[in-house]
Amino acid sequence: MAVWSEATTTEILATRRIDAEFSQPKYLEAERKTRSCKVENLGNLGVFVPGPFGSAFRVSNYDFQSPYRYIRGQDVKPFFILEDDSRFIPQSDFIRLQHYAVKKDDLMISVVGTLGNVAVCTERETPAMFSCKSTIFRSEKVDPYYLLGYLNSHFGQLCLLRRQRGAIQMGLNIEDLRSIPIPRIGELEEGRIAENIRNAHDELISSRESYKSAQQLLESELGLDKLSFQKPMGYTAWLSELELSRRADADFFNPELRHYQCELEKHHQLKPLPNYANVLKFSNPPYAIEGIPIITQKHLGKNAPDNYGDELVAQDCWVKSNPLAVLRRNDLLYYSVGAYLGKTNLWLSDNQAVHASFITMLRCYDEADAGFFKYY
Repeated sequence: MAVWSEATTTEILATRRIDAEFSQPKYLEAERKTRSCKVENLGNLGVFVPGPFGSAFRVSNYDFQSPYRYIRGQDVKPFFILEDDSRFIPQSDFIRLQHYAVKKDDLMISVVGTLGNVAVCTERETPAMFSCKSTIFRSEKVDPYYLLGYLNSHFGQLCLLRRQRGAIQMGLNIEDLRSIPIPRIGELEEGRIAENIRNAHDELISSRESYKSAQQLLESELGLDKLSFQKPMGYTAWLSELELSRRADADFFNPELRHYQCELEKHHQLKPLPNYANVLKFSNPPYAIEGIPIITQKHLGKNAPDNYGDELVAQDCWVKSNPLAVLRRNDLLYYSVGAYLGKTNLWLSDNQAVHASFITMLRCYDEADAGFFKYY
């Protein structure tokens, strides 16, 4: 279906944009609805700090013993900074580039690569500096956590991404970011929104610490925390092993994986997975305009699926024909085809959904086993 929009000469002169992408109907509608409220442009609410040139710091200088963090573009996620794979720089580089040091409550906006992610810097991230993949916004007139909530919202993202430029590699310029409309809904309501996001951050930190504790406990109980492995230059397998396993690929006989399995078998009785869970696999559900969400590979997070429901939904007749495919609380979703084999999520919701064909469902006979298998 054809989609078009019109822009007047006055609008083109005011925005200095003649590209069709800037005037997509979804962007125009988001901007119109936002500006129907009382708004202020983002540039009037604080100051921007651009990232350093890419050549200002070399990744070969990483120092994992240093307390000074280097926040890369890939660390900037919606709402909060990723902590799973942090990098650190020497003190000398931090002092040399201290103009790019982040402060508590700074907002980081990804402007190169994955555009439009907005995260807040907390005391956990400091001291740190940031890369040229991001730009800092330092709020002076409004609670930064309110801005964080709005810029990550549906309309905030549309207004932000409308301002991207480029052909082969898209990017966001500070001058364009200054014009993002920010609704002003009153100090009380803005404060409530900001407080909810602060509370969410506290819960996220608690969740991360609980996850880390559970992982350490599991490794300790299984004895995996004391194991080490020296990778050999090559490895072999007996013909009888190939016949018994009916596998001839090198991956199946990976010596490191076999080492861990042998160590586990010394201390624990191992049984096949079907002894503990029903392994369920379905074809890909036919798509519909209305129905229950389909969980695909891209929705799998670190622990549980998220950001699903806005795109793909399953036909009601398919769902009724496959009642076992409807997810239940504590079902495990196992990434069984694709780039991230083995990635497993736990379904923690009571909402209805089904999974795509690249995912295998594990439904434990005893729900208490679900959390254990997720971490294991």
